[in-house]
Amino acid sequence: MITLDTIRDAIPDYARDLRLNLGSVLTTSGAPGLSEKQIWAVALASAIASRNAELTRDIETLAATHLDAAYVNGARAAAAVMGMNNVYYRFLHLVEDPEYAQLPARLRMNVIGNPGI
Repeated sequence: MITLDTIRDAIPDYARDLRLNLGSVLTTSGAPGLSEKQIWAVALASAIASRNAELTRDIETLAATHLDAAYVNGARAAAAVMGMNNVYYRFLHLVEDPEYAQLPARLRMNVIGNPGI
């Protein structure tokens, strides 16, 4: 049976801070101002964005009791936008040609304006 504790226990010692943070941020006291639904949507989006299939599967299993289909879809859309931004802005940071920073991004992120939730 998947629980938050089994997920946390599977995190290796070198990622101890992640293990500690996982337990604290997935609560309403650890994420003030967010509802439980929002917290699980953020957890799912983050797991998807991590591209770790096992973590994504486990968080998706736990989130299923908190999220309806619209929230799951919104979390997936958020992960897609996160991935796009992570790649693009990291590229700008690493590229040595400053001309790239002057170019418009022209990245479509329409889902931000209408996430469906």
